[in-house]
Amino acid sequence: MKKECIINEVGKLSDDVFMLNIHAPGIADEAVPGQFVSVYTRDEAHLLPRPISICDIDKYERNITLVYRVVGYGTKEFSRLIPGNHITIMGPLGNGFEAVIGEDNYRSPILIGGGIGIPPMLALAKSFREKTVPNGLDDGDSPFVTVVLGYRDRHTFLKERFEEICDEVLISTDDGSVGTKGTVIDALEASGIKGDIICACGPMPMLKGVKNYGMEQKIPTYISMEERMACGIGACLGCVCETVDVDDHSKVNNARICKDGPVFDATEIQL
Repeated sequence: MKKECIINEVGKLSDDVFMLNIHAPGIADEAVPGQFVSVYTRDEAHLLPRPISICDIDKYERNITLVYRVVGYGTKEFSRLIPGNHITIMGPLGNGFEAVIGEDNYRSPILIGGGIGIPPMLALAKSFREKTVPNGLDDGDSPFVTVVLGYRDRHTFLKERFEEICDEVLISTDDGSVGTKGTVIDALEASGIKGDIICACGPMPMLKGVKNYGMEQKIPTYISMEERMACGIGACLGCVCETVDVDDHSKVNNARICKDGPVFDATEIQL
């Protein structure tokens, strides 16, 4: 659904990472962690919307939070918005982590985010914290939630929010300025923490490493794919990824990231 929404709050999280909190009735009501929205610019010369993952969902206030990196005209325009401005959004779009959220038996989920793949892990972390896992003795306990966050440098945006929600927060940075120097897998292996499910979002090299780690450890792994999108609804076939099985829609080994994903079982995707 395409809606005119109102900006509640804006924020600058680092030199090039910004936040928008948006009053979005309907979208917030239906959204689940892992989904995204398409955000439209005001310039009619730029017709295509910008896909942005949903960082947080407040169903009571009917708000969503978007965190994005300024990389071009559209996101630069969004960074100049102020509270009270109207913004056009279509969503929620895609398939999120519904299958994971609906499962009650995961006791030690590991969430992994890299770069601008970090924000959607926040809504998922909150969903896990709100669950209870049956333990056979009483009504159950909340899962032990570990999050591994990969940054380029010391600008660790959203780190404090994750620390409020998660039981364990691990950090890796490319330059070693914070946490473990190296990859998210380096940070995870250094911690010795073992989980019973992995959920990840980030750049392709990171997702390849996460998939391989999950296979080696025999842990179910779900990944959220990042890709440039045009229509955002699966019509243009501009954001396909290679799959193990033949897709019913295209009749080839492809899936539409915007429509069939962005979240996939890692075993179903060729990386």
